[in-house]
Amino acid sequence: MAVVRYQGHPTTVSLFFNAVFILFLLVVLNSALHRLSPRLALHRNELLVIYAMVTVASALCGHDLVQVVTPQIIMPFWLATPENRWEELFFQYLPRHLTISDPTIYLPAFEGGATLYTRERLLAWATPVGSWALFLAVLTTMMLAMNALLRKRWMVREKLTYPITHMPLELTATGAPLLRNKLMWIGFAVAGLVDLVNGLHELWPAWPLIKVRVVHFDQHMRGIFRGYPWGALAGTRISFYPFAIGLGMMLPLDLAFSCWFFYLFWKAQGLFSTLLGLSRIPGFPYVHEQSSAAYLGLAAFSLWMGRDQLRHIAQGVMGKSALEDEGEPMGYRVALYVLVGGALFLAIFAASIGMWLWVAALVFVLYFGISLAVTRIRAELGPPAHDLHRGGPDLILTNIFGTSEAVFKPKQLTALSMCYWFNRAYRAHPMPIQLESFKMAESAGIRQSSMALALTIATIVGVVAAFWAQVHNYYVYGISAKMSGVATTFGREPYQRLASWLDHPFATRWPQLGAYGVGFLFTLALMFLRVNFVQWPFHPVGYAISSSWSMNCLWLPIFIAWLVKLLIMRYGGYKVFQKAAPIALGLVLGEFIVGSLWCIIGIILQISTYSFWV
Repeated sequence: MAVVRYQGHPTTVSLFFNAVFILFLLVVLNSALHRLSPRLALHRNELLVIYAMVTVASALCGHDLVQVVTPQIIMPFWLATPENRWEELFFQYLPRHLTISDPTIYLPAFEGGATLYTRERLLAWATPVGSWALFLAVLTTMMLAMNALLRKRWMVREKLTYPITHMPLELTATGAPLLRNKLMWIGFAVAGLVDLVNGLHELWPAWPLIKVRVVHFDQHMRGIFRGYPWGALAGTRISFYPFAIGLGMMLPLDLAFSCWFFYLFWKAQGLFSTLLGLSRIPGFPYVHEQSSAAYLGLAAFSLWMGRDQLRHIAQGVMGKSALEDEGEPMGYRVALYVLVGGALFLAIFAASIGMWLWVAALVFVLYFGISLAVTRIRAELGPPAHDLHRGGPDLILTNIFGTSEAVFKPKQLTALSMCYWFNRAYRAHPMPIQLESFKMAESAGIRQSSMALALTIATIVGVVAAFWAQVHNYYVYGISAKMSGVATTFGREPYQRLASWLDHPFATRWPQLGAYGVGFLFTLALMFLRVNFVQWPFHPVGYAISSSWSMNCLWLPIFIAWLVKLLIMRYGGYKVFQKAAPIALGLVLGEFIVGSLWCIIGIILQISTYSFWV
């Protein structure tokens, strides 16, 4: 879907529709099997473990991890020309164990119609794939250890709600009450009918079309967003995705409100910047910098709130108190050993690509800080998306220190560019999925250590499967022949940026640095006001996530969901909303199931079919 066809994109939203489809199919088949032979039917716990394993493996193969790093291995050598001077600028700094420069190996991957399964090609890919796979496995294992340290605080003491787990828990509940709910089937029918009609339109254009997918607002309003100053609003998108309306209704009212409010807030920043002439300053008003600082602010607040838990663990490890880690995914001492060992591995890995130790320390502290923020956001509120494009540590560090040789040598900038792939965006992120899996384990009575083992197995197999699927399809279809072109885009981006850094070095970017400060302090201020004023309507998470590419597609469905939920809660009360909530789940499930079927039909028949998302 995502690389060959470039349709569907299940891992760009928080709830993966491919995993939900597989779980729904298993639940239906299992129900039939239970009637025939109860002894052979899967237990609820087994269904949830399967779902967790599929989800974490999908994240690894998703839009922001292995899909990005695999073309990065070969793309600089394919795209290098005398005009762009890449060979002169940075080829000597590229780590040989992470790239493939032999044209006899990478040319067939671009042309297609070949096979991966020759001795020379398998051996050539083994070193870079093995190195990156080990690196990714260490990252995810460290995330698992961090989750083990924080799980009790967030799950037992703070009792966060983990909204993304509601769908799998409801689907697998004993007796499947969700599948027996008439209101759920009403929502299912509405969303499924929309996708059915639109799927038929894709095959036969004379068939009617129900426009729910995203469109560019300015392209459908006769150019209203053109010229001065309205051109600042160009790119505004509208959509009516049923699944997004359903997910939006499951959000807390303050977060749903904050998502669409702060989306318009960002648009207003752009408009007023144009009116004041500030848009002529490159990058102003520095939306990405404000957003990345907001994520770091949320991470800092999360650590501050969990300081008692971390202090208790530290005292237990030093023997000053009991550890009380019975029933955790892994013992606290083991988790700390994993973090220390993982940090040592990352230091050695960074040295192998020529990165200075202090640079590596900043890169991974910032990366895990953002990861922690994404995990906390998902655990507490479950927003439908959390992209954070162009907000990773590679850009943060170059904005703060600049790219001149006085600070970063070309080898350092090349090493930073090798970290581009796991910082391009933060949509398909393994860490929140791990914690949500522990929440499902707690709800279903599964031992946390068993779930941790299942996730570890899924990570190992998932990383290998993800790399294999990417490289195999390169040789079958050809990156530049029959594939979507996204692999070329992913592979080009870090090296284009690196060439720009080397060709046009810059010093500290003080405006961007100021934007980081504004975003960080504004987030802390919103959090302070939220903690101290019960009715405070602006949620800092909405400020952090609403500038993203996905929110540009989802803001209107979330607004609709907020308005509907607000009216129900105001005039019917919480009990009425609880009764109506299955409609929202039905909207999600109906679009996920029928939309997945169209994807599968297209893959089997090798034809273009309706894609309900993006």
